[in-house]
Amino acid sequence: MVALTSVTLWSLLACAAQLAVGYVLAQRLGKNCSPTDIWVLVWLFYDAIVHFTLECPFVYFSLTGTVATSDSILASLWKEYGNADTRWLHADPTIVSLEILTVVIGGTLALTLIYAIIKDKHYRHFIQITLCVCELYGGWMTFCPDWLVGSPSLSTGNWLHLWVYLVFFNGIWVVVPGLLLWQSWLSLQKLHTEKKSTVKKLR
Repeated sequence: MVALTSVTLWSLLACAAQLAVGYVLAQRLGKNCSPTDIWVLVWLFYDAIVHFTLECPFVYFSLTGTVATSDSILASLWKEYGNADTRWLHADPTIVSLEILTVVIGGTLALTLIYAIIKDKHYRHFIQITLCVCELYGGWMTFCPDWLVGSPSLSTGNWLHLWVYLVFFNGIWVVVPGLLLWQSWLSLQKLHTEKKSTVKKLR
């Protein structure tokens, strides 16, 4: 069993604070949106905040050295996560490559989708589907290569590493994008049905 250290608590509080900021931004900027879309905005703000404030520094640490050799406060958070997946400590090429795409493409798409939802743009679901597919692809490519060789980098011997760091924090980037893909499917299906109904009436 792993004791909860000050770094562990600081890391979890930092994640909670990011979610809180996302909630406040969604409430303020999405006040004209539906209740469902406000919650979508909460997720998207949180998603963008994580990409730019956590994963972007990770990319920097990895391109200029490694997380393990960095003395940065933010690096200490990644060192904590590295207890569950050691690849994040030593600039694993696959992980760094995925994180570059996540920061640049995922972060940009999240901000674009936020704008599209708030301004009710026609391209909202195109961006939403693209972002969700990118997030799901990133999750798959993060873990599948390690699973195929017996998961030597993953620490699953204690509840914190397995259920909080690996399952929960990675699982939400599977569950939420999956739900958003379903939302887009239903929205596009509804638009198609309405279009067919309008065409029939015109005939």
